[in-house]
Amino acid sequence: MTTLSPTSQTRLNSCDPRFHSIFNHVATIMDCAILEGHRDQEQQDADYAKGKTQLKWPHGKHNARPSLAVDAAPLPIDWKDRERLSLFAGYVLGTAAAQGVTLRWGGDWNRDFKVADNRFDDLVHFEILP
Repeated sequence: MTTLSPTSQTRLNSCDPRFHSIFNHVATIMDCAILEGHRDQEQQDADYAKGKTQLKWPHGKHNARPSLAVDAAPLPIDWKDRERLSLFAGYVLGTAAAQGVTLRWGGDWNRDFKVADNRFDDLVHFEILP
């Protein structure tokens, strides 16, 4: 059984409590890392400038307190392995659905289960929908 590292847990603590339940469960099945939770204005602006996000402060879900978005990935992280990141996302989305939480994943923004129609991929991004 795996658990989140202290660094991942600290990042997760900046997120909506529904993410705590989802990712603490996911971590018991597969080793993963929480890469980012809440983003302050400086970080959001830097990520926007680098093209890592398409939203300026304060319009990103990472900017809420607690954060309504989290970036997470399976370990070890291989940024080029889209298939593995997609498999991980499917598990996260299924875990959330089983807990009654609706998420949107950055590999399928319009939630149509077609990943080839994305214009901007953020395969580690998950956000809570109302």
